[in-house]
Amino acid sequence: MSLLSKLTYSRRLFLWLLGYSLLLVGCFMWFQYHREKEFKIAELNAQLQLINRHIIDDMSDSMDIAQVFRSQPHSFKELRVSVIDKAGRVVYDNSLDSIPDANHLSRQEIDRALASGAGYTVRRHSESTGNTYFYSATLGENGYIVRTAVPYSVSLSRLLKADYGFLWVMCGVTVVMCVLGFFVTRRLGMHIIRLNDFAERAERGERIYDTAPFPKDELGAISSHIVRLYADLQKAIAERDKEHHAALDAQCEKERIKKQLTNNINHELKTPVASIQVCVETLMSHKNMSEEKRTEFLGRCLDNTHRLKMLLEDVALITRMDDAPSSISREPVDISDVVSDIVDECEPLAASKAMEIRNTVSSMFVISGNRALLASVFRNLIGNAIAHSGASLVSVDPIAVSDEKMIISVSDNGSGIPSEHLPRIFERFYRIDKGRSRLAGGTGLGLSIVKNAMIWHGGTISVCNLPQGGLSFTLTFVK
Repeated sequence: MSLLSKLTYSRRLFLWLLGYSLLLVGCFMWFQYHREKEFKIAELNAQLQLINRHIIDDMSDSMDIAQVFRSQPHSFKELRVSVIDKAGRVVYDNSLDSIPDANHLSRQEIDRALASGAGYTVRRHSESTGNTYFYSATLGENGYIVRTAVPYSVSLSRLLKADYGFLWVMCGVTVVMCVLGFFVTRRLGMHIIRLNDFAERAERGERIYDTAPFPKDELGAISSHIVRLYADLQKAIAERDKEHHAALDAQCEKERIKKQLTNNINHELKTPVASIQVCVETLMSHKNMSEEKRTEFLGRCLDNTHRLKMLLEDVALITRMDDAPSSISREPVDISDVVSDIVDECEPLAASKAMEIRNTVSSMFVISGNRALLASVFRNLIGNAIAHSGASLVSVDPIAVSDEKMIISVSDNGSGIPSEHLPRIFERFYRIDKGRSRLAGGTGLGLSIVKNAMIWHGGTISVCNLPQGGLSFTLTFVK
């Protein structure tokens, strides 16, 4: 594995960006350096060309060449002036005592001057003087070439070099670009590292509901969208699994309740059936029984038959609410009418036990429900209070009434029940005093029917003992 591949993505990206920036800036610096150097060379050549042109103009007026040179003002020290004819022979040179015989047509500046009218050579060693010069030659209309030369000294070399201040500025710009590039690539690399970590966790199937917020830019927005989509998917899967487990648990609970209900029904049926059987067998075996005893045994049979009928009706109702709640019809029902009807129905029984039923529910509150189920709610609660509470007063009172909700209390001033039994009184076949309940004709399903009926209507029910004595049921109905 190469060293580069071992680096993190952000560092590799920074190195690529650094290399690209250095290459770009280096090429620009090289181009600018040579461009500035050529500009300075062209500027020096232009000055010498101007001197050459003045000399050519004065020569055309038949002035002596030496006199012409002395009459030309210039700012150059040790300026060398040569005049060369078309044949390449030097006819004048102010820096030599004797004219050299060498042909100058092969000189670069002379060749260019003959070809285009002007030419220069940046640096060339002179065989005549032994020095190095910057040459600039100009072709005149008379056919002569005037060439001026400046010694290529240290000062001239510095003059022709590009300004290093520009290079330092560019180096500073490069450093700034590298620093900015480092922070930018590190920021981008952090995005990539976090996305890579997220991808690894997602591949392992981890649940990722939320992560730290990404920076507010385009890549951050994309990263946030990806994470949120995965989190939403995970939530949907978790909710699906939760609902699946809940459905399985509900199904198991329903099966358990059905089994328990079957066992409880079997147990509850044994007592009245056994009682009826004993009465019938006694009647059949004692045909000479007195009329009074016969009537007593027939009465027991009738009571147990009523008890069986109530038990079967309650079982059928609660089974229907469990297995087919959608088959129970709905219609607009006024709660206050239902309460009034049940109170009227129960008043004779209450009066027979010297009990009073007080109903203060008068406000109309209509819900979509089943009248028979709602009637069973109040019938069971008021009936239980009459049968078991030992109270002198049963009250049905509104606690709160609004456009969307009605809360009703069904209470008595009896003895209440022990607090340890309160959490279980809505369980099916749960009895506080089993013997007393059976003697009163109860099936043990009344309060379970009440709770299931309230749930079917979208309401709630709770129970508590009153401080002054007695039991209070709180029912909440919602439209």
